[in-house]
Amino acid sequence: MELRTLLFTSQIFLCTHHYQLIRAMNDLGDYIATNIEISWLPNLDDLMKGYARNFRPGIGGPPLNVALAIEVASIDHISEANMEYTMTLFLRQIWRDYRLSYNHTNKTLGLDSRFVDKLWLPDTFIVNAKSAWFHDVTVENKLIRLQPDGVILYSIRITSTVACDMDLTKYPMDEQECMFDLESYAYSAEDIVYHWSDNQDQIHGLDNIQLAQFTITNYHFVTEMMNFKSAGRFPRLSLRFQLRRNRGVYIMQSYMPSILLVAMSWVSFWISQSAVPARVSLGITTVLTMTTLMVSARSSLPRASAIKALDVYFWICYVFVFAALVEYAFAHFNADYMRKQRAKMKTNKLCAETVVKTGKHAMVLFSLSATGVQQGLVVSNRLQRRNPPGDEVENGRNKAKKHDSKSERRTVLKSVFKPIDADTIDIYARAVFPAAFAAVNVIYWVAYTM
Repeated sequence: MELRTLLFTSQIFLCTHHYQLIRAMNDLGDYIATNIEISWLPNLDDLMKGYARNFRPGIGGPPLNVALAIEVASIDHISEANMEYTMTLFLRQIWRDYRLSYNHTNKTLGLDSRFVDKLWLPDTFIVNAKSAWFHDVTVENKLIRLQPDGVILYSIRITSTVACDMDLTKYPMDEQECMFDLESYAYSAEDIVYHWSDNQDQIHGLDNIQLAQFTITNYHFVTEMMNFKSAGRFPRLSLRFQLRRNRGVYIMQSYMPSILLVAMSWVSFWISQSAVPARVSLGITTVLTMTTLMVSARSSLPRASAIKALDVYFWICYVFVFAALVEYAFAHFNADYMRKQRAKMKTNKLCAETVVKTGKHAMVLFSLSATGVQQGLVVSNRLQRRNPPGDEVENGRNKAKKHDSKSERRTVLKSVFKPIDADTIDIYARAVFPAAFAAVNVIYWVAYTM
């Protein structure tokens, strides 16, 4: 009996709450379906009556003042090869349109992107943009705020790829200045005057941006008036910011490998001259590796005619690596030449010792010299009959002078081109190559960093 009473009570409780829930839903539906009128809201249909969106506010009168303000959301990519950068920003434009003023409230209306198509908007465009697009997820990122006195705030979110002319002469120790130019496309200075907003003392978000290869060191605003002969004078606002390249990445990826390759080429100075395969293979390997490093570093840069600082350093290292290979060729040539000279001197010495021991050669020379003296007397007597003795003496002097001059030349050439011992060349190279490379590095870094 008690169980039946408990079940009956529970059913009554559930039915009562179910009825209340249904009644609440019906009341909510009636509330939603009701056309509620808020007393302080202006009637937009009345505001838009007679509104001509094709004409600027105050047409025929003084130029319209348009204040601009930007907030940088991100700088995504800076490309040296294409000389461009990609920036996402919020562009805010403020102007006054008396046709949309209302006076029965002092509250500002916030409207979405659907109302934008009904208004006149400044035809602001990005002068140096290569491409640009609006964001539309989840809805179009556009905002309209309308104040009672007709002041309109129009905010949009844009991502644009903008051209940036770069001077890569000091790459990668360069500093670049990129610009973001805004201008009216159709309205000249007689219709629109642009100026930076009073609150635009600094760019929000730009100081907090972290870039992979650059650091933003400074930025400033510029207001210009561009003169075009065919179209007239147009106002232009520019944001110019300075970028300093971060050198740490390039030191680790380009400079340090180059220095290590040059130092590796010096290892051959401590290898024996007789180890020809080891020294030749080491020299060729360093030369080819240096060539590969140069080609890979230039692949990410534009094919410009200007010589960059990185190119200069690569060529310095390439010259030192190639000079180490040439040094071995020079040392090997001197060693081979001195080896041949020693063999020749040894052969002459053996021949002289053989002649002294036998004595036969001396007898033959004596007999030949005696016969030659007799024949020479006969010939000289005949010549004396034909030529006067003065000419014979003069000819002898000339021959003696020629012989002496030739012997002097040979002596000078031998003293100048006297071969150096190969080990001595390696000893000199161990000191000269590092000292010269260090001196060139000091000159290079001072020249490109000052």
